[in-house]
Amino acid sequence: MNKVFAWIAFLFGVLYFILPLFGMAEFSLSMRRGVYSLDAYRVVLADPQFQATFTFSVVMALVTIAFGILLVVPTAYWVRLKLPGMRPWVEFVTLLPLVIPAIVVVFGYIRLYNTSSWLPMTGTATGTNILLMFGYSMLSLPYMYRAVDTGLRAIDVATLTEAAQSMGAGWGTILARVILPNVLPAVLSGAFLTLAIVIGEFTMAALLDRPAFGPYMQILGANKAYEPAALAVIAFAITWACMGLIQLSTRFSKHTRAMS
Repeated sequence: MNKVFAWIAFLFGVLYFILPLFGMAEFSLSMRRGVYSLDAYRVVLADPQFQATFTFSVVMALVTIAFGILLVVPTAYWVRLKLPGMRPWVEFVTLLPLVIPAIVVVFGYIRLYNTSSWLPMTGTATGTNILLMFGYSMLSLPYMYRAVDTGLRAIDVATLTEAAQSMGAGWGTILARVILPNVLPAVLSGAFLTLAIVIGEFTMAALLDRPAFGPYMQILGANKAYEPAALAVIAFAITWACMGLIQLSTRFSKHTRAMS
């Protein structure tokens, strides 16, 4: 009986999420009256603004991922190796982005780094992009840190470090050539989640007036009918592709460990 109720709940959840998505996808194919077509997708993909904003967001995602790896991997490694007592505090700090609204953070950026402040970063496009990258890094921090920390739990950090030091390796070599390859699937999981977050983020990019994909989706949704549905399907497909890549990297990691 419990299995029957479990399957009923599962099917209800599937229908609850799948039916709206199906309706949105069906509507995105109805631009040509009386027949299904990909006209809305062709219009969106051919739009120069779509290409510019999507490229901008992908570049920002890659920069954010690189910064997140440089920040999180050494921090999580050092906490696990030398400062285990600080782990609850570090976890608390990494959870703060989940409870502090993005709009509060971006208004703080504008207040602290406007053109009349001590560090006028919003006065140039490069400075504003750097602020946006920091904001994206903050939003992805809970996911990146937990992914890396989970990867570090699966390996013997102390033994690997001692073995590398006994062979004369320095801290940089240990991180780059010993620790990072062993937690690479976990890092990739955090990276794909970061990519999904950056692609769909709206608040920070809009308030900092950057040409990102999220604000473009909002502008298109306010002025078009079928194109926003097509764009939403594309964004949803990108997110699910990232999730699929996470699963593939996890399976590859398990297979590699089993072979070793």
